[in-house]
Amino acid sequence: MQKVLKSAGFYIVLVILIIFFANSYFSKPEQPKTVTLDKFVAEVKSGDVKEVEIKDRDNVINGVYRNGTEFKASYPSDYDVAKLLLANKVKTKVDVNATTPWFSILINFLPLILIVGIWLFMLQQMQGGGNKVMSFGKSKAKRMSKDQPRVSFKDVAGVDEAVEELEEIKEFLANPIKFQSMGAKIPKGVLLFGPPGSGKTLLARAVAGEAAVPFFSISGSDFVEMFVGVGASRVRDLFEQAKTNSPCIIFMDEIDAVGRHRGAGLGGGHDEREQTLNQLLVEMDGFDVKDNVILIAATNRPDILDPALLRPGRFDRQIMVPPPDLQGRLGIIKVHTKGKPLEKDMDLEVLARRTAGFTGADLANVVNEAAILTARHGKKLIDMEEMEEATERVIAGPERKSRLISDKEKRLTAFHEAGHAVVANALPSLTDPVHKVTIIPRGRAGGYTLILPTEDRMYRAKKELLDEVAMLLGGRAAEDLFLGDVTTGAQNDLERATKLARRMVCEWGMSEKLGALTLGQKQHEVFLGRDLSHNPDYSQQIAFEIDTEIRRIIDEAYEKDRKILKDDKKRVEAIVAKLIEQETLEKDELVQLLSKNFDSPKTAAATAKAEKKTKTTKKTRKPKLSDLPGKLRPAES
Repeated sequence: MQKVLKSAGFYIVLVILIIFFANSYFSKPEQPKTVTLDKFVAEVKSGDVKEVEIKDRDNVINGVYRNGTEFKASYPSDYDVAKLLLANKVKTKVDVNATTPWFSILINFLPLILIVGIWLFMLQQMQGGGNKVMSFGKSKAKRMSKDQPRVSFKDVAGVDEAVEELEEIKEFLANPIKFQSMGAKIPKGVLLFGPPGSGKTLLARAVAGEAAVPFFSISGSDFVEMFVGVGASRVRDLFEQAKTNSPCIIFMDEIDAVGRHRGAGLGGGHDEREQTLNQLLVEMDGFDVKDNVILIAATNRPDILDPALLRPGRFDRQIMVPPPDLQGRLGIIKVHTKGKPLEKDMDLEVLARRTAGFTGADLANVVNEAAILTARHGKKLIDMEEMEEATERVIAGPERKSRLISDKEKRLTAFHEAGHAVVANALPSLTDPVHKVTIIPRGRAGGYTLILPTEDRMYRAKKELLDEVAMLLGGRAAEDLFLGDVTTGAQNDLERATKLARRMVCEWGMSEKLGALTLGQKQHEVFLGRDLSHNPDYSQQIAFEIDTEIRRIIDEAYEKDRKILKDDKKRVEAIVAKLIEQETLEKDELVQLLSKNFDSPKTAAATAKAEKKTKTTKKTRKPKLSDLPGKLRPAES
């Protein structure tokens, strides 16, 4: 209450109230005189009344005499005042919707109510420390409290090198004197970069949990608003809070929202993002050695960050968080399956091998999908069947079993997928086995051939890439060879094959004709869009040769596919027959159908029939004397 009495707004409202009441009192209009009903009747009959207005709802008459004087009279509800006025030819108006006194009071005091309401709103905004009306310049960083569950390095798997680097950050914050005594300076910033879902945010939370220091979390997009200068103001406020609570950690997620290369946009140097970035650079330079404040930032686009932000002294350490390898995936799966009911014979290492290229977020999604499928099927334990189904759901989407497929489309899809499988099995450089072939639609695909790598690879050889292009075109070649026509089902295959061939020619220098050159400079001006950022740094003649080389790679791969499929015609037809019958072929069946000692269905049936006949003959024919052992033969006469 004392704050209210001391506030300037209280006295302003008080002055306004005094002025309002004084104006209402002095400007009060003169009220008409009230007359009795008898006198009113007598004056009407005598002709002194000029005109009247009947307030029918209130039983009130407002009238004017012929000399201009106003008067007011009341009448009972059962009195027929209209008959009296009509008989004496008095000009009459009737107001049926007369206003009530409460409505009049509300209309008169409405300005006062609005003034008081505005004052109370401003008073509420000023309470609680600081003026909230101007709080848009304050930082929106969230501080992790002690009551929140903390993440430790035990909850992080698959990125051991990054954890090892960040453990030193924990030691810097926990015991800075140990390093300062050696003349070492605490790192001002750590940049975590890697593909989406690799665990950058989880690592930052683990550092805060291990160091047991205040942890401020904010996104890069929280700095920029519609008002100019808000971003820079929030950066200043954030670092002031951090210095007050040092030692502490500031985590800025998606820093590329404000840290993009300056001069890349169309707004010039007055762009709001650039002002925010400038302030961020100043604050990072202004760190004192004794502040013990570390800025950890995360992004999946380090190539578009401003060079001034990446130099030593700002982000001293840049830690890559790559997708996990085999052992890393196994560790991540163990972390996410902890506490979940699993079958005793569940082999998590097999699952880790089948998920090559998956990030930590993908693996968490696989385990979660498997748990959902187990509950949906009414099981009590998660088994390998649900894990495999969840893996395929993450890769290609859920099965569309309800879609009705005609026999013609089923046969077409079977030939397409059989072409992929047979070509992939025949190519020497593709060592990854075909794991599954199905013609059941899943996601946006009408069917798919699943090839799971058996090991992680950092590099790709030219022969392997050429065979991969051929494998992608195997379905289209099978349609052309066995059905005599091509369809739109190979759209994604053609797109991927063309893109891979173009990268071989333009990026990896794998063209014998053009040589070891990188053609086409990428400037990454992301504000102008990806299409405009590609700057061709070659002539029209080189462009023609690039197209010619891409065409050659595609044509050679296509002809290779046609030759393989012609030689393995019986194997293709056997796989198609099985797919039409079962719709899905698992690994064991595929190994048998794709093996080298493969027999076609007709040959296998004939062989089985011959073997059966041979066994029957051996059982039914009469034994001869020569079949008996020598000691049991009768003596010759």
